[in-house]
Amino acid sequence: MLKRVLPFLVAFLTLRLVFWFATFPNPDEAYYWLWGKHPALSYYDHPPFHAWIQGIFTTILDQSFLVLRLPNLLSNAVFFYCYYQISKYLYGEWANDYFWMITALILASPLYFLFLGLAWHDHWLITFCLSSAYLFIRFLDSYLVNQKGETLLLYSSAGLLGLAFLCKYSAVFVGAGFLATVVSIPALRSLLRDRRFYVAILITLSAFLPVLLWNFGNDFQSFRYYATRSVDVGSFQLKWSEPLNFLLFSILMVSPINVWAMVRAIRQPSPQIRSDTIYRSVALWIFGISTISLSAIALFSTALYYWNITAYLLLFPLLPPVFLNEPIPKTQNSKLKTQNSFPPLRTPKLFTAGQLYGLLFAGLLVIHYSVIPLSAFADPSGDPDSQMLFGWDAVGKAVQIQQRELGESFLATTDYRSASALAYELNDPTVIAISDRIDQFDLWYNPDLIKGKNAVILADDWHPADPKLLAQFERTSEPIAIPVSRFGRSLKTYYVIKGYGFHGTTSVESKLNK
Repeated sequence: MLKRVLPFLVAFLTLRLVFWFATFPNPDEAYYWLWGKHPALSYYDHPPFHAWIQGIFTTILDQSFLVLRLPNLLSNAVFFYCYYQISKYLYGEWANDYFWMITALILASPLYFLFLGLAWHDHWLITFCLSSAYLFIRFLDSYLVNQKGETLLLYSSAGLLGLAFLCKYSAVFVGAGFLATVVSIPALRSLLRDRRFYVAILITLSAFLPVLLWNFGNDFQSFRYYATRSVDVGSFQLKWSEPLNFLLFSILMVSPINVWAMVRAIRQPSPQIRSDTIYRSVALWIFGISTISLSAIALFSTALYYWNITAYLLLFPLLPPVFLNEPIPKTQNSKLKTQNSFPPLRTPKLFTAGQLYGLLFAGLLVIHYSVIPLSAFADPSGDPDSQMLFGWDAVGKAVQIQQRELGESFLATTDYRSASALAYELNDPTVIAISDRIDQFDLWYNPDLIKGKNAVILADDWHPADPKLLAQFERTSEPIAIPVSRFGRSLKTYYVIKGYGFHGTTSVESKLNK
């Protein structure tokens, strides 16, 4: 099987390495890197685990594209090793063949190729969720055998789920899937009377303690952000088309071929999978709870396709039997040993189509992030995030020139994205963002430290320097335009402004009271 998927795996690996080694961090990657420069119990937008890791790696290894994304390499290794263990658990002697099929299907999913590569919180989230689910399944299987189970498996699963909560709050769907499995299966309900079950819950919740302490000390800012995110409480109305959009976009990002295989695997359980495991029940509960919950949320709020990234994790190991014929049993017969005993593909054209679909997306992604944003060939103004991927070497040099001319001063931008990218380009964690949006920069902001000082202000087409910002200085200079283009195509223009005598008092409290 490895020989059959090896060309695709090499292609995916090559594209991934190009992205990791040659691509300037997108604004959110730079934003989270900057969190690592400001150690804290938690942060406004997300829990702290990813920031802690970024801070450790940057402190030890300094700054580079490789160091930024080195944690991804480590999490990817654990992630796929866990799938190998799952393959052994479900398929026994055929684990190697089925593992390579699982790996190929995951990499051909645009959702996982993208989020396993970005230095965001998600690659840690899915690694911990997958590992936790695997150990929890093994515990449940052992519990069904003797009504006792292996306690270490349960507690290890709980600890990993706690780490997942330290990555993103969406780990709650995995925990809900665990609980639903126990409640729905009569033979497991006695666990609800087992004190170990509640100790495991405490282990998971204890990992969340830093987030709770941070919120207690910061007026519950993070919880308030998520409670009101994308919801206009003043004009509440149901959005009937949004759940359909969420599901359709999820299909495209998971890959239509993978989704087709998931439907087949759910409808027709394969006899190739060991029969004495609760695996399938846990997989379906996690998938169902997460997908239904987010579809319901989409009715009145926002549900993004990648919020459902934990839903499909346990489904991928169910897919190889959809693509592979039942293998020939390995025997002591020497004749069989000399034959190609790995299972042949049922639908080679469909499998190849899925791989090519994933490669097309991966190739376009690398071009988009590393060479030129694809939106530059259409309407660049419709994709402002992608415009910010390029030009930071020129912007950084222009800012430094103006700062040298101005003398002692601070650096400020008009949005958290540009502030993060500029901070990364200059390796300067003191850059601040002054904007109407509430973000992590507001928690770091202390006007008393910069009152009366001069500043170099960076603005852009997306977030211009509006009069309210400029009014926080005694006077400002005329903007210096820095156009950014790629291969002759204009992307956007940045503007560098010198501000004299800062007297602003903007704070997170004043923004919340607006």
